[in-house]
Amino acid sequence: MKKMILSALAVISFVFANAQNIGQTTKGKWLIEVNTNFGTASASNTSIQFTSFSDDGESIINIGAEVGYFIMDDLSLKIGLGYGYVDKGGNSESFDSFSYKIGAKYYIIGIIPIQIDYNGASTDLYQDPSYFGVQGGYAFFLGDKVSIEPGLRYNFSLDDRFHKDAFQLNIGFVIHL
Repeated sequence: MKKMILSALAVISFVFANAQNIGQTTKGKWLIEVNTNFGTASASNTSIQFTSFSDDGESIINIGAEVGYFIMDDLSLKIGLGYGYVDKGGNSESFDSFSYKIGAKYYIIGIIPIQIDYNGASTDLYQDPSYFGVQGGYAFFLGDKVSIEPGLRYNFSLDDRFHKDAFQLNIGFVIHL
C-alpha cells in the first residue's frame, strides 16, 4: 500500500512539474511541429511516415511540418504542408501527393493539446482526398523551447466514395519560439 501511494505521488508530482510550461503557449509565440504517424495511412498527410507492406510490395514515404501562431494564450492557428509518394507495388499505379492542413490547436491547462483542422491533398488520383481531423494528446515540456506531444488523431473523410476515415497515433516534436 505504501508503494502504491508513493508511486501515485511521484506521478502527480511529475504531471504538476511538467504543467509549468513557462509561457510557451502565450499570445504572440510561434510553434513549429513535426509529427510521426503510426496507424492508418491517408493520402493527405503533413507528418513524417515511412511504411512498407511486404505482402503486396506497397510503400509510403511522406514528409511534412506544421507552423502555428498563438493568437491568444493557449490557442494557436496552424498551417501545414507535406509531400508524399505512394508506391502501390507490382503493376499498380503509384502517385505523388502534396498535402495541406489548416486548423486550430488549443492547450487545455497549458498541457493537453486538442486540435481540429481541415486537411487535404492534391494528388495524381482521379479524386483528391479531403478530411476533417480531430486530435488530442498530452504535452511533455522539455525546458522552455521543446515539447514532445504524443496523441491520437482521427481523420473523417469528406468523400467516403473514394477515401476512408483514418485513425492514427502521432508523436509530435514541437519547437516553441
